[in-house]
Amino acid sequence: MEFEDLTDDQWSFIKPLLPPQPIVGRKRADDRKTINGIRYVLATGCRWHDMPDCYGAHQTAWRRHKRWSEEGVWKRILSALQERAYAQGKLDLDVVAVDSTLVDSKKGVPPPGTTATRDAKA
Repeated sequence: MEFEDLTDDQWSFIKPLLPPQPIVGRKRADDRKTINGIRYVLATGCRWHDMPDCYGAHQTAWRRHKRWSEEGVWKRILSALQERAYAQGKLDLDVVAVDSTLVDSKKGVPPPGTTATRDAKA
């Protein structure tokens, strides 16, 4: 599957969910181009440094991704996309399953059933 940039319809849905441009100081780099760059890196698994130049500076994309992750922007977009898909009947919550297992680990205690120690000699 080949990577594709956001369509106009996708962009028109996402754009209002983004933080506003700063009132003072320099304006942000083009949001659509930067988001496409972030999506490219995450979809292809390439290094940020190898992001194609057509998406702008890789440093900008990395910083924006990090900042928006910390600010919850991506979660807000995901929630809005889920709500839209559910309203359109494209998301069936009857088939959703969540499975999580948490196991506490004691620091410095070897796992049960092992006899290995740090000082063991071969």
